Amino acid sequence: MIDGDGIEALAPDDGVPRFAWAITGSGHFLEESLALAATLPDVDLFLSRAAEEVLAIYGIQLKDLKARFRVFRDKTASAAPVGMFYARRYHTAIVAPATSNTVAKCAFGISDTLPTNVLAQAGKLGIPGIVYACDTEPVVVTKGPHGWLKLHPRNIELENVARLRRIDHCQVVCSIGELRGALDQRLKALSLTWNISSS
Repeated sequence: MIDGDGIEALAPDDGVPRFAWAITGSGHFLEESLALAATLPDVDLFLSRAAEEVLAIYGIQLKDLKARFRVFRDKTASAAPVGMFYARRYHTAIVAPATSNTVAKCAFGISDTLPTNVLAQAGKLGIPGIVYACDTEPVVVTKGPHGWLKLHPRNIELENVARLRRIDHCQVVCSIGELRGALDQRLKALSLTWNISSS
C-alpha cells in the first residue's frame, strides 16, 4: 500500500516500467486528460498541491483516482517519489494538463514541484516526456468549473511554450487530439496497446 504521502518505500516494484503522469493546477481539459490516462496500461499519477485543489473544484475525488491509479502526492520537500525514475520504474513522463506556471518553470529548468521534478528527472535520464501545455494559442477556449471560457494568453506564455519545445527529451502538445496522438506513438514504440477495457 502507498501511504497518505504517496511515499511508502516508493511503491512496490513489479518489474514492469510504467507511465508517470503528472497533473498540475490546470482544469484545461482535465477530465479528458484523466480519461486518456485511464486507457493507458500501468499508469502512476503524480499530483502537485495545486492539482489536488483543482481536482476538488472540478468534483474529482482523490479516492476515486486511488481506485484506478497509484497516486503520489506533493508532500515532500525533495519530491521523493521521483527517486523511482532512477530505478528505471518509468519509461515515459507526461505532464497533462500543464499550467502556464509549470510550463514556464520547466522551460527555464526550475523544478520545485512534483510535476516539474518528474519532467526534469525524466529528461536527465533520457526518458521521453510529453507536456500538454494549456496556453498555446492567441485565443484558448477552455472549460472552467462553471462553463466555457475564452482566454487570451500573453506573449510571455506563448514564448515559454516555444522555449519548452527546445528542452531535451520533451514533446509539447497543444490539444487532447495531439496528446492522444503522441501517446499512441509512444505505445507503438514500446510495443504496448491501449487498455480498451478502461475506456
